[in-house]
Amino acid sequence: MKELLKLYVSAQKFITEPQYDYIKNDDDLLLYYLAAGNTPMNNFVDIKNFVNTLNENKQKFLIKKQGKYIRFIDEPSEQLQLAAVEQEGAAIKHIIDKGITPSEQVQLAAVKQNFFAIQHIKNPSEQVQLAAVKHDGYSIKYIKNPSEQVQLTAVKQDGNSIKYIKNPTENVQLAVVKQNFQLIEIIKNPTENVQLAAVQQNVFAIQLIENPSEQVQLVAVKQDGTAIIHILNNGITPSEQVQLAAVKKIGMAIRYIISDGITPSEQLQLAAVQQNGEAIQFIQNPSEQIQLAAVKQNGETIKYIFRKRITPSEQVQLAAVQQDVGAIVWIKNPYPSVINYLNSIK
Repeated sequence: MKELLKLYVSAQKFITEPQYDYIKNDDDLLLYYLAAGNTPMNNFVDIKNFVNTLNENKQKFLIKKQGKYIRFIDEPSEQLQLAAVEQEGAAIKHIIDKGITPSEQVQLAAVKQNFFAIQHIKNPSEQVQLAAVKHDGYSIKYIKNPSEQVQLTAVKQDGNSIKYIKNPTENVQLAVVKQNFQLIEIIKNPTENVQLAAVQQNVFAIQLIENPSEQVQLVAVKQDGTAIIHILNNGITPSEQVQLAAVKKIGMAIRYIISDGITPSEQLQLAAVQQNGEAIQFIQNPSEQIQLAAVKQNGETIKYIFRKRITPSEQVQLAAVQQDVGAIVWIKNPYPSVINYLNSIK
């Protein structure tokens, strides 16, 4: 009791004059002192004894001010438990440490006040789990085997919370990438549907997918041919179909295919220059068919043929100036038919 007497002295120094209207005795004095959050660390036993002498109304007054004091009450009623967790959600730990299994109502009140209180609750109901993850998706970290509904609620609140879910369902994965395509990077083994959803939202999601399926690659390059860069950078050799889809979208994408050490087929070369004649500059020894297709798309690309030390045929030269008369400046020693054509259109 000696230490308790010291508390009374401390309380007398703490209480201000206006508060004396509510204080009728020394117990009230100490009650107000503790309610203000003063907890001398070396007086736990005396405080416990004091708190347990109080009637429930005074205990409730104290708990509503400082939920942590529930630890000192031997057998707190449900009303006291509620008052404690409504003031401080983490106080549920003190209740559980007493061997008490708090009611669902108490658990709900705790996680609503502090969602991380769920880490102290064994086998929380789905309703309690939902209350926690609705407040903060990250609280799913403390839930074992959450239902799909709980998982979905968590990732809709914060997509990053999927990192704490073991084996998330496809629906959960889809919800995450639809929220933010970049989060596919933290999903282990995303299904093809999830990969597709990510690249459909943003083509550059392809660079975050470790082993995109051919279908996913196709969807990506059909949106943006340069997406093939990211496929190649992942150490994947894209199929002819994927290569074709890329150059049909952006002919210049053939440069990335060639620079990766892939020899493009004639069909691929043709598709590239038909989309953009400039692509011929990246093709070694283009055939006459490829040359023709390039200059028909852009007459000035004949300059790249000459730069390769190839003398384009009469047919190629004529096709070039027919597409763009300005191409003549790149033709050395043009065929008579080319000169005749230019004279005829003056």
